[in-house]
Amino acid sequence: MNAVGYFVEGAKRDGERRSIGDQNRGFLDFCSRQGFEVAATFLDTATGGDPAAGFNQMIEFLHRAERGFMVVVIDSTAALGTDLTAAALRLLQVEATGITVMSAETGREAARELVELWAQRPDEATVSDRVRAAMRRKAVRGEVLGRPPYGYQVGPRRRLDLVPQEAVVVRYIFRLYLQDGLGIRRIAGQLNTEEIPTRRGGRWSMVTVRDILRNRVYLGTYARFGVKIPGSHPALVTPDDFRRVQELLQSRAGTERTRSVQPFLLSGLVHCGKCGNRLIGVSRRQKWQTKDGEDRVASYRYYQCESRTNQNACSYNTQRAAELEQRVREMLQEDAPANTRVHRAGNVDSYIHDLETHVDRSEAKARKNRRQVEELMADAAHGHLSVERMKSLGAGLAEDYQQNQSVLAAARQRVASAESEAERRRGVQEQRERLANDWESMNFEELQAALREVVDRIEVDGDEHRLFLRA
Repeated sequence: MNAVGYFVEGAKRDGERRSIGDQNRGFLDFCSRQGFEVAATFLDTATGGDPAAGFNQMIEFLHRAERGFMVVVIDSTAALGTDLTAAALRLLQVEATGITVMSAETGREAARELVELWAQRPDEATVSDRVRAAMRRKAVRGEVLGRPPYGYQVGPRRRLDLVPQEAVVVRYIFRLYLQDGLGIRRIAGQLNTEEIPTRRGGRWSMVTVRDILRNRVYLGTYARFGVKIPGSHPALVTPDDFRRVQELLQSRAGTERTRSVQPFLLSGLVHCGKCGNRLIGVSRRQKWQTKDGEDRVASYRYYQCESRTNQNACSYNTQRAAELEQRVREMLQEDAPANTRVHRAGNVDSYIHDLETHVDRSEAKARKNRRQVEELMADAAHGHLSVERMKSLGAGLAEDYQQNQSVLAAARQRVASAESEAERRRGVQEQRERLANDWESMNFEELQAALREVVDRIEVDGDEHRLFLRA
């Protein structure tokens, strides 16, 4: 049985700062009492570049180690973070590796101690609980929570009332699908052809049409937070018609309900040369039977104009994914000044704005992730979840947080380097050379990140390809 020690300079126990030597002695005493052998120790100090370098090294070690039975030992829960949320995130990151965290101070699981500490927080720590309870009470009364669905508006009693012009469109969509036999894409195209706008004045897509066909609110039933109120508002479709629509949706979707989503390398970079809209990645799986009765299956991946795919507009501008990605690679390897198909966008401000937007998105995602962990810990502290269930659900949140922190750190570094025009230009050129030389050896994430730094835009129209590089 092995133990890994994790020490933090200045961490407190019972309000008193503990030196690294004190923490190490506490760790060794714990190992002696429990019969553990020391596998490794990791340290984070207040000085130096990365204050979490030791913790991150420990996580990498835990992923690699042939651990057998192993635990991570901390001096006290205070070693995990300066506040309970930070401590919870680190705890869950370790637990996500399958390793239990123990407290040298008490000999107990750190997760249980942290949940107990969470339960002792002041009342403001349970604001999310109180908000959810209040929203459930409103839902029981049938009061609308959030934005009303298309076809309805919030009435004077906080109930859903009809919006006549939108209600007509909802009934029209159900009729087109059920009686006229139109598919979702053709319905979107029909609405756009008739110039019927969405609530926001935009164009209809397959997603917006599908969401309407699947929404049980049109049966007159309001459902939120597990509470269902039948007959709370006027219905727009009969139960029989709604059931038949769901059966058709299910049958047309096929029997294969689980699919692994594989991202597309050029997502967000490729644009249609005809309408200017983006090309989106589309995967298709085809089954057929040969003349000899042998079953065959093939998968196809390609980029298709979003206007065509989701709105039934534009022409059939489609590119095989592998061929387009290979063509982009070839154009990056060519000498730009000698190739008229390679242009420079030269939009420096746009590049820096994209980086800053990326940082903002990552920071918003981190805040959301922290809130989710806080709600999870509050549920465990108030007995709504067991500690084991909390750790199981929290593992994914902690891994997402860790990955996002890495992305955020890299994005901030790119923003800092972009402050110098000369440095940015050198960085773009270096990335282009790296793409030209190391394309095969780069993993997907590295390749996509490098492309986004080098490529401003790719325009495609049939066999014609135009590549715009960042200046």
